[in-house]
Amino acid sequence: MAALLRTVARWPGPAARARPLCGLWCCNAWDPRRLLGSGSPTSRENAPSPEAEKFQVVYRFDAIRAFGVLSQLKVAQTALTVVALPPGCYWYSQGLMTLDSLCLAGGVAGFALTMLCWMSYFFRRLVGILYVNEAGTVLRVAHLTFWGWRQDTYCPVADVIPFTESQDQPQELFMRIRQYSGKQTFYLTLRYGRILDRERFTEVFGLLDARKGPAGRQAAR
Repeated sequence: MAALLRTVARWPGPAARARPLCGLWCCNAWDPRRLLGSGSPTSRENAPSPEAEKFQVVYRFDAIRAFGVLSQLKVAQTALTVVALPPGCYWYSQGLMTLDSLCLAGGVAGFALTMLCWMSYFFRRLVGILYVNEAGTVLRVAHLTFWGWRQDTYCPVADVIPFTESQDQPQELFMRIRQYSGKQTFYLTLRYGRILDRERFTEVFGLLDARKGPAGRQAAR
């Protein structure tokens, strides 16, 4: 996973600049009605009114767009391998395909499904952008859906467990964003992501410098 993250984080290819995802991940192109409508029930209940709230970007992981494209390609590849199984069974019944070939196709489809579930579990929890409202009371987490599109989840800042109460280290590949209520866990990378508003970031997650020492200061930059 570390090698995959390094590769995607440095990937400047055209897929990462695809127009649909760029629009979705652009701060000014956020469509509150569409995003809130596709969110989970918890997200809709906790979401403040877009007309009454303004959010400030405090963290950004630019490679999230490339991960979105990768997730969509994985879904398409898995669908193709699974759809190919019924014709394979028919060809085997007609004597047009050997049993070894059919077993190979089934193994490929099973492996593709397993990888899709694993990648989706991780990608849906990988943080792309973090926002905090002006009052500093609501954290907005932009992450991916199963299909590779953007979804925003809202949670009260008071429910977020500070990094100062966690055993995670900033120099590690991922740090966990957890809630006292235990509703959902997200993964944040300070190694490849950028903290854009250190003051607001500290208000939510605590002082990394004070607890982590020089390594934490270097990772948070």
